[in-house]
Order: sequence, then structure tokens, then C-alpha cells
Amino acid sequence: MNKHDIIREIRSKKSYLCTGLDTEMGKLPKHLTKNENGFLNFNKQIIKATSPYSVAYKINTAFYEQYGAQGWNWMEETLSYIPENTFTIADAKRGDIGNTSKMYARAFFENLNFDAITVSPYMGEDSIRPFLEFPNKTIICLALTSNEGHKDFQTKHIDGEKALYESVIETVCKWGNENQLMFVVGATRAEKVKEIRNLIPNHFLLVPGVGAQGGSLTDITHAAANGEVGLLVNSSRGIIYASDGENFDVAAGESALQLSKEMSGFVEQYLV
Repeated sequence: MNKHDIIREIRSKKSYLCTGLDTEMGKLPKHLTKNENGFLNFNKQIIKATSPYSVAYKINTAFYEQYGAQGWNWMEETLSYIPENTFTIADAKRGDIGNTSKMYARAFFENLNFDAITVSPYMGEDSIRPFLEFPNKTIICLALTSNEGHKDFQTKHIDGEKALYESVIETVCKWGNENQLMFVVGATRAEKVKEIRNLIPNHFLLVPGVGAQGGSLTDITHAAANGEVGLLVNSSRGIIYASDGENFDVAAGESALQLSKEMSGFVEQYLV
């Protein structure tokens, strides 16, 4: 899937929801076994319940990689549950010297066939270039994140003018176009998002932090929506852990539905 496919799904579902599959064995509902079967059954039911409202799914690879080879198998199996018309993101935050990034790109784009991957641009263009060479794939660069530690580097001013995240965005945009690149901008940074939108009026933004982390869907949408909506707003814990009972999937679906209902009005307002 590419940018145009995402816009089509936003228009169809009247939603720009990205559901995060940050599955933790210890947080599985009590009736599910704490093993492979329980883990995969949980993911399968969550996807089935939320897919009518989700235009994307984000798999945080750390939650799977911790289990070694079997965790990679679970990640691949989970991908097979996601409908073909839904954008898939590997939240892997990769970025290394060219040869290493090339192998990461092959792992996630060729082997697992994700549509997109999150990357850290800290090591420069040669660390990102191998990902950009894959056609019809999307690279999502970290820009201004929602964690408390963002202020250690991202908002520091360089040369007395631009914040580091602004310089990162401007530089990365020289390496690829708006069909190849998205940027991660935390929902808890809503006061900065309008400035970022002015910098990159046509790029999609992946926005974590709505829900459990306290970000406001309304604030982030008014600050950053464009004529294509231009947003994938991620919710993980607020959806997948909406209940730990036997009806966990129903609760997840209801949580996703509620967010999509809020989004539908904004889709009608902003989508040209």
C-alpha cells in the first residue's frame, strides 16, 4: 500500500485510526493461555474486531523480538491476520550504516512484507537510503516524539535558530518525496504540530500518544490535518487492553469504534 491507498481507505472508512499491536503476554485476558496460542488468538481477535475502523496497524517489533525466533514467527503470523487493504507498519526504529540498513530493509520489506517501517535518521542519509530504494514502501522518520526524553535532544536549538527536530525534518525531506516519507510526531506535542505542518504541508504524520498517553485527538487534528487528512493517529493500549475479560475483543472494537466516530466528522471536514 502507498499514500494514495491510505487516502482511499480513510475516505472509505471515514477514519484515520492506526491500531497498535503492542501485545504483552502478562496483559493477556485471564482466560487466554500465556503462550503462543494465547498470544496469537489475542492478536487475531483484536484485528477482527478493530479492522472495520482501522486504516493501519502498527506492530511494535520489540514486543515480538523479545521471544527470539518464535517471536518473529508470531509477528509474521499476526501480519497474515491483517486485511490486505490495511496499511502495515513495523515500529522497529531502525537506522544504521548503509550495509546494515540494507539488511534491515530486506528483513521488513522483502521477508515480512510490511508496507512501512519507522526509522531513526540520526546517522544520516546513507542509513536511510537503502529503505528508500524499495518501491511502494514508506519510511517513517522520527521527528518529535511523545516521550519525556524528547527534550534531551529534539527540541534543542542549533545555530541559535532551529530546533533539532526542525532541521531533521527539513534535511530528510531532501532525501525522498511525500509519497515515500512520513514523520512521527507525538500527540502530546500538539503545540508544535502546527509548526511542523507548515514545514511539511503534504506529508503524512504518524501520531502516537492519543489515549493512554494523554494526547488529544481534537487538538492534534485541528493542528495538523490537511486536504488529505494527512494523519495516522495511533492508539495501542487504549484499544487492545480496553478489557481483560472474555469480551476483550468486543471492548477493543467498541474503543476503536468510538475513536473512529470522532474521526469521521474530521474526515468530512478536512478531506477534499
